[in-house]
Amino acid sequence: MTLTHSSADSARGRPRGTSRQSRAGVAFVAGYTLLLLAFGVLPTCYAIYFAFTDAGGTFTGFSNFVTTAQDFRFVDSLGHVALYLVFWLLSLVVFVVVLALLLHRLSAGPVSQALRFLYYIPGALAGAASVLVWLFMLDPTVSPVSSLLETLGFHTFGEVIAPGNLALLFTIIAFWTGAGGWIVVMYGALNNIPKDVMEAARIDGANGWQTAWRVQIPMLRKWIVYMVILAFAGGAQLFVEPQLLSLASTGVAGRDYSLNQLTYDFAFQMNNINGAAAVSVELLVVSLSVAGVFVARSGFFDAD
Repeated sequence: MTLTHSSADSARGRPRGTSRQSRAGVAFVAGYTLLLLAFGVLPTCYAIYFAFTDAGGTFTGFSNFVTTAQDFRFVDSLGHVALYLVFWLLSLVVFVVVLALLLHRLSAGPVSQALRFLYYIPGALAGAASVLVWLFMLDPTVSPVSSLLETLGFHTFGEVIAPGNLALLFTIIAFWTGAGGWIVVMYGALNNIPKDVMEAARIDGANGWQTAWRVQIPMLRKWIVYMVILAFAGGAQLFVEPQLLSLASTGVAGRDYSLNQLTYDFAFQMNNINGAAAVSVELLVVSLSVAGVFVARSGFFDAD
């Protein structure tokens, strides 16, 4: 009886807005949870089921993984993606952090606002649209920078998209499309650094370089880790850029350049859904493992 009265009293004493906010929070989380289950968890479980079974639904262990790994294209595709990820992650971390720091130094005035807008514009283009823009830019016969391409020794579209250049080209396309949003995110993170910390660094005699290296970048560590995790997961799924480039170049780029292209080929050209699922599961395991290592080593969830 006492417990009932106590609960009723606490409920009466709770502000009305609190329960309303709680219901709103539950509604938002429930919507996300349903979408996660429908388009994340269930498809993943479905892919895992296919990866460990054959076309008849019989459990086959790791045979699908072994079969796909022995495909003559698998190692090359793996090497292409690995090289692209090295270029992509290095350029993203270095240039995004440097440009965000420079943007933060220009934070007072219209120049910073204009630059933030310009950085963000390319991100408004979908992956396919950005590739089409770059197909136009990389063709010396129609490109507005054809003189630069010719100076670099590229006189035809085929010379530009030679297989040895593809990892760098895909890095440029990905950076042009995705780096701007991360620059804005890092800029916001820099604005959240307490002013007294920056003032203490200035009083201690730190110059701009020392402040950036010893104060700002360490305080951006978790944001950089978050960016690397998402960029790795996205880069490992490289598909749109090589696929469209392969179609535009009549096979010069190859339709099995990346692991995701190889998965597509297994599923829709060779009718091997189980092999495609095995490669997809491998990509998932690698991405989750890399994310786990970064989160554990960086203290991502530690309180500052």
